[in-house]
Amino acid sequence: MKNILNFFFSLCILLVVSSCTDDLNTEPKVELSLDELLAQDPNAVEGIVSRLYASFALSGVQGPDKSDISDNAGESPFLRGIINLQDFTADGMKNRWGDDGLDQLTTTSDWDENNKFFRYLFNRVYFTIPQCNNLLAVANNISIENKESVIAEVRFLRALAYYYLIDTFGKGVLATEENFGDSAPLPEASRAELFAFVEAELIEVEANLPATNSYGRASKAAGQMLLAKLYMNAEVYVGTSRYDDALVLINKVIDEGGFSLAPNFVSLFSADNDTSPEIIFPLIADADTSQSFGNTTYIVNGSLSTETMVLADFGANDGWTGHRATKAWYGLYGDLGTSTDDRASLFWTTGHNFEMADYREWTDGYPSVKFRNTNFNGASTVTAFSGTDFPLFRLADTYLMYAECTLRGASGGAMNTALQYVNAVRSRSNASTITQSELTLDFLIDERGRELNLEGHRRSDLIRFGMFTGNSYIWPWKGNVAGGTSIPDSYRLFPIPLAAMQANPNLTQNPGF
Repeated sequence: MKNILNFFFSLCILLVVSSCTDDLNTEPKVELSLDELLAQDPNAVEGIVSRLYASFALSGVQGPDKSDISDNAGESPFLRGIINLQDFTADGMKNRWGDDGLDQLTTTSDWDENNKFFRYLFNRVYFTIPQCNNLLAVANNISIENKESVIAEVRFLRALAYYYLIDTFGKGVLATEENFGDSAPLPEASRAELFAFVEAELIEVEANLPATNSYGRASKAAGQMLLAKLYMNAEVYVGTSRYDDALVLINKVIDEGGFSLAPNFVSLFSADNDTSPEIIFPLIADADTSQSFGNTTYIVNGSLSTETMVLADFGANDGWTGHRATKAWYGLYGDLGTSTDDRASLFWTTGHNFEMADYREWTDGYPSVKFRNTNFNGASTVTAFSGTDFPLFRLADTYLMYAECTLRGASGGAMNTALQYVNAVRSRSNASTITQSELTLDFLIDERGRELNLEGHRRSDLIRFGMFTGNSYIWPWKGNVAGGTSIPDSYRLFPIPLAAMQANPNLTQNPGF
């Protein structure tokens, strides 16, 4: 049971919040202040914390058609922004709707500060962060059960929001509980300043995050994984390699986290994946109690169409005829018809063309059916919204991160262990094992594509491997050319949204925009 969501909806409906991203740091407007709410019912803190978790997947507390922020409720949820900016801007996935803004993402071209999808993610970051700051400002001064653990979880969630800001926009403002409610616009914080803050936060909260936690809540391993992700990309973010530090945390997750690879790859992306032994930290979905157009409903329904598929086979009653993979993804498996790799079978090929000659044509490219709204075990019910949780962090990624750190010369990494981990990931999907000589960085970026595409990592991976900009790696529709073309290095960051700069004159635009 996904009880965290039921708890969230029963308690957090008391706290009706509206976004104040205009100045990026204004105290949220509430019908009942946190001080008043917690004074009346200290146990309400659990529901409020659950509401913070839900801010990464849902539009708001009032259902899928209502939004916490003054942006489109369907288009603007946090997870939808992660998929749009991490996967549709990269090589594997494309969207065909032709929406202004989304079109520019899917073709990695004509990016500017007016793109609404950049604004959506920026606003979601600065909706979540003040909510965390609000609770932290109150929690530090009241008596609540498991206080240190609660505070550690909230700081983890704030760090997670900042992580996506660091990765996508590279700068912003540093809003904390210390300056919460200040009326003056905050100064711009650089990527290095934000990096140092998130690093310090995650180091400090590690001791107070629980070794195990309720499903959907952050454990010690989730905090370690987030800090490892920060360190993996440190050379991109701050110009200094931190693979040694990443490996220390990766080893903790593997050795102490208690996770194991799920026996079947498909089970990780099915509606009953809340029982998976592999998922370290999920963003929860529920077809009844957490309906959203922005959680995995966006991935499942967006990848289906009655034009070429039977929707009920994937547990859906609505197909949005939107997303297809390109040969940059399914081409990694070789011949899909003869591949033994289970992951190679997760593309719908009937009625579709191998080449994406026109990214707006549904039948060009293969839809990915990696995510589905059917149970892996037992009977399933067709629903309008997805009940499949999104595995933000999972063990297979950790194994591949270990191998990458080792290949990049991290102290303490063992090549035989790296090979063992990579082959464990491949064997789980019935892919052939590789030899030590075959384990290279070139192989690994392809393996990350085979294993992790459509999970919100691909753009960051390509940037870290030096493959996103320029012409060293070309994919279909890169630079708005069917065969792909070079894009400028400035595209390693997204432009700061115009609305944010207008609200806070201390913000400056990223180079190249």
